[in-house]
Amino acid sequence: MYLIVDIGNSRSKIVVSDRYSVVYDTVVESVDKDFIASIFSGYPAIDRAIVASTRGDAQVVCAMLQEYVSKVVCFDPKSTPVPIANRYNTPHTLGADRLAAAVGAWAMYPDSDIMIVDFGTAITIDYVIGGAFVGGNISPGVTTRFRALADYTACLPLCHPTDQELEYGRTTIEAIEQGVMRGVEHEIRGYVEAFSKENERKCIIFTGGDAKYFVKRIK
Repeated sequence: MYLIVDIGNSRSKIVVSDRYSVVYDTVVESVDKDFIASIFSGYPAIDRAIVASTRGDAQVVCAMLQEYVSKVVCFDPKSTPVPIANRYNTPHTLGADRLAAAVGAWAMYPDSDIMIVDFGTAITIDYVIGGAFVGGNISPGVTTRFRALADYTACLPLCHPTDQELEYGRTTIEAIEQGVMRGVEHEIRGYVEAFSKENERKCIIFTGGDAKYFVKRIK
């Protein structure tokens, strides 16, 4: 069995897999020794693990896992072999989450040109063209935009993502909610339309914690 640890900017995602399917998954604030011990007490058959982190602490978690498994991979865009070409000009600055998502997308859709939109603390729009990771763009995530409005203005309140769809807000809270949500919607819709025009063998993937808010907004 396999343990996959994805340490993001805000939360960590944990998956246990039997190679062909997910048997357990959860989201936690941090990964510590007690949490790791609880995972292996529930799934003692885990014998391999892989860790990716956007925070730069993958080595710490890998060291803890080495007490339990025979092989641990610390996923590093600079040194970890991957089955696709990496054409990023500065691979030492490339987030492990971005390259891992590109590899996963390619593994699922190897005959397509792929655009991956990851709705997390940051929104990343990345591309796999002709079986190679060619790069992408980064912008503030949904929650980051809400926090920026609250932190950098004198009177605007902190708001949160919403499923409500309005053309315009009738209160300040609605105006902020719709401004952020519709702003992201139009931003991503523009990427989708441009990508669709340029690529016939296209595949567009939404992922990340806030993706659920946009799968209905953007066809």
